Amino acid sequence: MEKTIRIGTRESQLALWQAYTVEKKLNDLGYLTEIVKVKSEGDIVLDKPLYELGITGVFTKALDIALIKGSIDIAVHSMKDVPTILANGVIQTAVLERHTPNDILVYNKNTDFLNHDKALVATGSLRRRAQWLNRYPNHETPDLRGNVITRLQKLKDNNWDGAIFAQAGLERIETKPENHIVLDWMVPAPAQGAIVVVCLDSNEFCKEATQKLNHKPSEICTYIERDFLRTLEGGCTAPIGALAEIKSNTIHFRGIITSIDGKQKIELQKTADISDYQDFGKKLALDVLAQGGRELIEEIRKKQS
Repeated sequence: MEKTIRIGTRESQLALWQAYTVEKKLNDLGYLTEIVKVKSEGDIVLDKPLYELGITGVFTKALDIALIKGSIDIAVHSMKDVPTILANGVIQTAVLERHTPNDILVYNKNTDFLNHDKALVATGSLRRRAQWLNRYPNHETPDLRGNVITRLQKLKDNNWDGAIFAQAGLERIETKPENHIVLDWMVPAPAQGAIVVVCLDSNEFCKEATQKLNHKPSEICTYIERDFLRTLEGGCTAPIGALAEIKSNTIHFRGIITSIDGKQKIELQKTADISDYQDFGKKLALDVLAQGGRELIEEIRKKQS
């Protein structure tokens, strides 16, 4: 009897969209599939900012456990939520073609507040908060948690001027309001806009099946960004942004680390030939550490302890 691939996913609308996208691609290749919904800690605990939960693995741990227990065969994630070091025995098998990685600002009335000294711009992301405060130091950034639909409703229900979202998430589930602007100055989270598939290294059938979904340029860019993050992070949750793009066999990279209050930042832009991609992210991170990033990371770590 032909094997059915059980696809593990979180229950949010966006997570299900991602899982159904992977399912359709596998079905088109002739594989049988089944969607299995799994609750994550990040979906259950909504009264704390993500960085207070310890972002690493908060959305992926439950799916890792389901993989290891054998209740699912593969897991589908927003790649930016996945720790840079995977659980023992779990491997990345595919990165789907990436959607736009940009952040966008959704506003309530208009964007006049961008010229005001005081404003309320909501986000649950440490990185978005830090970069926003670096640009708008007198604004306040109330915490915003929940799935995409919940967060959009909270924006409508509160007296906030705006809130920051990932453009890809809103577009995938067709909820992007017209009242938005693209924050092209904001450096996105490493691997933002990318969907990743993981499975157990021992599962040869699922490895072979899902590797057929891999988009090599997206794999390369997200690898560089996550290597940059892995080298910098050093065990703490830091406001780190990274974006690699391939243009005519040249990798164009932007990276940033910002203090939690937004007052300090170290930013770099570099290019490299695509053939040098494997060490590029690590080298860039070491450049940042040498430019004062090590001290900044230590300061962030102290504030989180």
